[in-house]
Amino acid sequence: MVRLFGYFFGMACVLFLVAAAGIAIYLANVAKDLPDYAVLNSYAPPVTTRVHAGNGALMAEYAKEKRLFLPIQAIPDRVKAAFLSAEDKNFYNHPGVDLTGLGRAILVNLQNFGSGRRPVGASTITQQVAKNFLLSSDQTIDRKIKEAILSFRIEQAYSKDKILELYLNEIFFGLNSYGIAGAALTYFNKSVTELTVAEAAYLASLPKGPANYHPFRHPEAALERRNWVIDRMVENGYVSQSDGEEAKKQPLGVTARTTGPSLFASDYFAEAVRRQLIDQYGEKVLYEGGLSVRTSLDPQMQLAARKALQDGLVTYDERRGFHGPIKQIDASGDWGKALADIPTLSDVPEWRLAVVLAVSDSTVDIGLQPAKDGSGKVAADRQRGTIDAKNMQWAFRSADGARKTTKSPVGAVAPGDVVYVAKLGDDASTSYRLQQPPKVQGGLVAMDPKTGRVLAMVGGFSYAQSEFNRATQAMRQPGSSFKPFVYAAAMDNGYTPASVIMDAPIEIVSGGQVWRPENYGGESGGPSTLRSGIEHSRNLMTVRLANDLGMNIVAEYAERFGIYDHMLPVLSMSLGAGDTTVLRMVSAYSVIANGGKQIKPTLIDRIQDRYGKTIFKHEERVCEGCNAGDWQNQEEPNVVDNRETVLDPMTAYQITSMMQGVIQRGTAAGKIDLGGRDVAGKTGTTNDEKDAWFVGFTPDLVAGLYMGFDTPAPLGRGGTGGVLSAPIFNEFMQAAVKDTPESKFVIPSGMNLISIDRKTGMAAGDGDPNTIVEAFKPGTGPADSFSVIGMDSTMAPEEILKTSPQANQAVQTGTPGLF
Repeated sequence: MVRLFGYFFGMACVLFLVAAAGIAIYLANVAKDLPDYAVLNSYAPPVTTRVHAGNGALMAEYAKEKRLFLPIQAIPDRVKAAFLSAEDKNFYNHPGVDLTGLGRAILVNLQNFGSGRRPVGASTITQQVAKNFLLSSDQTIDRKIKEAILSFRIEQAYSKDKILELYLNEIFFGLNSYGIAGAALTYFNKSVTELTVAEAAYLASLPKGPANYHPFRHPEAALERRNWVIDRMVENGYVSQSDGEEAKKQPLGVTARTTGPSLFASDYFAEAVRRQLIDQYGEKVLYEGGLSVRTSLDPQMQLAARKALQDGLVTYDERRGFHGPIKQIDASGDWGKALADIPTLSDVPEWRLAVVLAVSDSTVDIGLQPAKDGSGKVAADRQRGTIDAKNMQWAFRSADGARKTTKSPVGAVAPGDVVYVAKLGDDASTSYRLQQPPKVQGGLVAMDPKTGRVLAMVGGFSYAQSEFNRATQAMRQPGSSFKPFVYAAAMDNGYTPASVIMDAPIEIVSGGQVWRPENYGGESGGPSTLRSGIEHSRNLMTVRLANDLGMNIVAEYAERFGIYDHMLPVLSMSLGAGDTTVLRMVSAYSVIANGGKQIKPTLIDRIQDRYGKTIFKHEERVCEGCNAGDWQNQEEPNVVDNRETVLDPMTAYQITSMMQGVIQRGTAAGKIDLGGRDVAGKTGTTNDEKDAWFVGFTPDLVAGLYMGFDTPAPLGRGGTGGVLSAPIFNEFMQAAVKDTPESKFVIPSGMNLISIDRKTGMAAGDGDPNTIVEAFKPGTGPADSFSVIGMDSTMAPEEILKTSPQANQAVQTGTPGLF
């Protein structure tokens, strides 16, 4: 028996050694191809790029995986407790593999063998880190062995807190959210520190199977799983029994965040920033780099810009009549489902879609579009309202001519018509006004002239209607809003505001073609000063001035101001015949407003990488002495402005003064009222009134806009910059500057202010009523004799005498130099 026992014992030892050798060989085989776990030290997951307004408000987020990295110290204990209870309660005690949990899982799987149930796992948090970061998700023995080996090694190399930090920042929670910070925002629109016990428990239940516990598709399963996690938190001592019971009574409370920008009305601005970031850093950095972008957007100014442009576009569009319904549906039965399926202008929340239910001579009965919940289910309630005839009178005329003009709602709309409406009165009111999205469009930009920071940008009536940004992408002719740069070039090259130019018909012959420019309205005024040419936007004077000055000089200035990259030096360009953008025009006017300093327009103030390091900033000026360690009676720090001067400051003031005249008595007279503030600007109207412009400024703010159809077409008689665009500028500027201190345009030192005759440009005599105070550079002044630039192009001297009493008087008194 002893020998037999010894024999079996020996055989067992041999078999054990053979098995151990086999296992050792197998483990060595598996381990030799294991990935290097040291890469966890340089963990840099795809992180969301966040774009903020100038005041820090969140504008937009860009990510392929919505993740925000949080260090373990920033994650509250109750959140950690929820995940430990749900996934690995022995995390801080086991060496990487929980042998107790593994044994329990083996027993359960043996019991379930042949039942078709999925095998129960026993992966620890460390094992999940190994799988998620270093291995595939294959359900194989080899992968599980590799996972265990790596877990032991990871535990030896990293602290428990570091491993938990990696886990909580990497895992997928569903709804395209990754990491606990991103999940808290996605599901509850909260930061991690604001999560309640119930909310933390629900998030902890998701990694096991986000699709199985979807808050809208499987709410019962989600609630059951969340409550299970809460019970485990109570069982493990993280939460008291009473707090646990209270938490289980709470609803899921999921309020999934929308995918659009968080800051209202910032869509066009945010998209322009996104394009710039892609151009600067590429798509990978934008969607995975975790950039923190601080933009120049002023949210309040943006709201004012949006409202002003929308008001102007809607006012113009309604004057042209009703375009008809958005769509037609059957309104005889339950119209709610059909109406709910029609997309709305999501960024125009003041308007709602409605279906016409009944029409009479005095009112229109409407049904309002019902809401949908997160699963797409249409709400059961059906809200109704009315449109009184007085609130839709503008629609009694058809814009397309398909219907005759009517005198009541009958004939304007019919049952089944889907239209937009806006509520009148308070929330309890059921009275609405008929609205329609305008077909005319436009773009508006507001900028700080001292820095080039774009404070507001609106690229059209609605981003949901059209993503095309007319402030930066639309290439339009600026028309007469380009003229100040022709006159600035002239005054930098020997002319003065009192120089006199002939305003009379002219023919330009080139290549056998004859060009006959005209003033708006067709009239001409004879000899007039440069100031008069700007104030009344005289095309004939501008062409003569550009011809006398030389178009090569005009082109050089236009390129210097950034209006064009390369301008064709032909005379028609002096009237704004070349295509440019609103942003470029506003930037160019900013140079005049700031006294001649070149600026770089910018939407972005600063960019930081995921670690908080600044990798871009717009401010290039240097502050000497700003970083002094202490004060030793030294001079105050001085910000050195090293920007290039592209326009004589004195010329800038002369042009500014002349454009003040545009508003006081010129083409924008009576359209701009900023309560006595200094303001200058210029209207612009292109051929056939296809584009209407206005660009203007105060000492601290420049704004410009155009209005026109996307496919250029006439705006109609009177569709000028002064009539259509100046009121929009006025509405915006009144809102933008109402809470800011008043400031005045500064007259550069050395300029001479001299009274001159408005028509002749000569020094005014005592008591002459037809005078104006004009600014002259040192060494210049009003002419001693009456001379006319461009006179001999079309008119004989006797013709001038007929059209100009001032010229006739100069001849009669023997004043030399007339001709």
